Amino acid sequence: MSTPDRAHAAPLAPITGWTRERWTSLADGMLRAVRPYASPGHARVTLPGPPGGYGTAVDGLEGFARTFLLAGFRLAGEQGRDPDGLAAWYARGLDTGTDPGAAERWPRPDEHPQAKVEAASLALILDMTRPWLWDRLAAGVQERIVDYLAPVVGDDSYPRCNWVWFRIVVETFLRSVGGPWSAADIEADLAAHDSFYRGNGWFADGDERSFDHYGGWALHLYPVLWARMAGAAEPAAARGETDRLRLERYLQDCLHLIGGDGAPLVQGRSLIYRFAAAAPLWAGALAGVKTVRPGQLRRAASGIMAYFDAHHVPGERGLLTLGWHHEWRQLAQSYSGPSSPYWAAKGMLGIALGPDHPVWCAAEEPLPAERDDHARVVRAPGWLVSSTWRDGLVRVVNHGTDHALPGSPDGDSPLYARLGYSTATAPLLSAEAWTSPVDQSAVLLDADGRATHRTGMRKLHTGRAGDVVTGASVARAHWLDPEPGGRDHGSGRPGKATDAAAVTTVSALRGAWEVRCVRVDPLPGAPDALGAAARLRVGGWPLAGEAVDGRVQPGGWALARTARLASVAVAVEGFDDAGTRSDDGASPLGGHSLTPWLSGPVAPGRWYAAAIGLYGATGTGTGEAAAPHVRLTAGAVHIGWPDGSRTTVDLPAPEGPSRQDTAPRLGTSGAGLGDGTCGEETDR
Repeated sequence: MSTPDRAHAAPLAPITGWTRERWTSLADGMLRAVRPYASPGHARVTLPGPPGGYGTAVDGLEGFARTFLLAGFRLAGEQGRDPDGLAAWYARGLDTGTDPGAAERWPRPDEHPQAKVEAASLALILDMTRPWLWDRLAAGVQERIVDYLAPVVGDDSYPRCNWVWFRIVVETFLRSVGGPWSAADIEADLAAHDSFYRGNGWFADGDERSFDHYGGWALHLYPVLWARMAGAAEPAAARGETDRLRLERYLQDCLHLIGGDGAPLVQGRSLIYRFAAAAPLWAGALAGVKTVRPGQLRRAASGIMAYFDAHHVPGERGLLTLGWHHEWRQLAQSYSGPSSPYWAAKGMLGIALGPDHPVWCAAEEPLPAERDDHARVVRAPGWLVSSTWRDGLVRVVNHGTDHALPGSPDGDSPLYARLGYSTATAPLLSAEAWTSPVDQSAVLLDADGRATHRTGMRKLHTGRAGDVVTGASVARAHWLDPEPGGRDHGSGRPGKATDAAAVTTVSALRGAWEVRCVRVDPLPGAPDALGAAARLRVGGWPLAGEAVDGRVQPGGWALARTARLASVAVAVEGFDDAGTRSDDGASPLGGHSLTPWLSGPVAPGRWYAAAIGLYGATGTGTGEAAAPHVRLTAGAVHIGWPDGSRTTVDLPAPEGPSRQDTAPRLGTSGAGLGDGTCGEETDR
């Protein structure tokens, strides 16, 4: 698919060229493209590829329900005008799928858990398109749909995560059509949803430290859509303002996590849903948020779609595949099937808003990453965020997210527990990357070169002083002997953990550079465990592409470079070796990847320091840029940034990270690690 010519873009879309007409044209093409893969009665839409982890019947149901989302948005936005006959096409599938005697009937919610997910999409769109679909179905079909959805009532087996919304949505629809429902179910599920709230607009996807795109495309999206359902008026009225304010605060951070090229942050599970990352932006438009303007929402959502369009998504046949830019099945979790990527339809919610909606009448406004350099603390997930307008990159340094509970002895998930994520790099996802971290890590190596894990770490601090953001965490570093088998749902691998040491990591982030300081201390109660650690290694940003090269100065620095990006690790204190790690088939962004690293002998109680950089490799073409000047003194790190600005960060005193400890003791000096705040941050 071609990128729009900006010179001929509509006046309201001067940045992306994506008008509402371009969005609806894409939706129409996507819906036509899947029809050849439908079963005779339209109940199952099974896209090409090997069956998913739950079998072909579930694959077919997913294909119907998830494309039904897109069809429903299209119908709603046109107030039922339906030149492609979407209502009739999907009505036939509803008839067949709920017919107990049909060969292509759907698995029921009481037969397979995944049906509970898809039932919510069915209910949501049946409500949204009520005049043009539900109201025109034969009474017998309506009765069968109610019977199909009814098993969710009183079913307490839903996981405690974004799944609580699937039961809320289904029971709300059932209530509106005279079917069974339970006020107690909805009340309990809303309470569970509220328990996931972590402040400043952010939800964790469950009880663990699971911060990812689900916060936007599920935990913020569903409250907005649910509140507009026919059966939700009474329960939604009491919480509508709270939900809107939380979404509004989340969107203030969300805009800062989108690259200047429109790329979303490559972090978290279910990345195969791609432009579903735009869903909370459209939800903000639908909810009428006030502090994020319609032109900002529109540009951000259209930018995300334009980014994937520029990378030929959907593909040649107009189909979404398991991957990011292209099909890359390692990116999918074990629950994903060939039709799963169509949850991306959530990111096309904007077409449900008519052409006279304010979001379509507003002119696009630049993203933060296009306007200036920004530094931001996102406190709930423990993220330090830096964006630079010259290259449009957004970088996140992570001191609080691992998709686990504090003290967990599991392995690191590359999708969650790495020290850094960005809009231009992806964590390595090879089998070895799951068991022995290299990229964006601070690990101990044993005599065989096995790396420790940090999952279960404790966030010590995140803060900001001026244009520098700082953070710190301490991990009970452990080696892992992973259990064989097991399903991949995004978390790190379980297994037998062997303690190594307390590893404290402090970061100061400004522009393209992170100054990373690391200290290794014996664990209280297990001082001898440290003896198995031979080296300390820090890894930088992994670059991927078809052409990636590198340069190394032993003991000094290591560089990886593509045509447009450079990743560099510069030794400051404690490191005597440097190199690059080469991998093939480990990244969704390209066939070959290269990761710079530094290492040094383990010396308990001393601070190590390095400068870790990621920047656009344009300009001189050398792929090199001036690194910060870093000096360690007793209890502090002094940083001279490339533009002459200076920062001093206090370093925390040693603490033993027992898995029950929660309270850090940190001091401040200059841009130190005290309880600084980000000026934009308020809690709702």
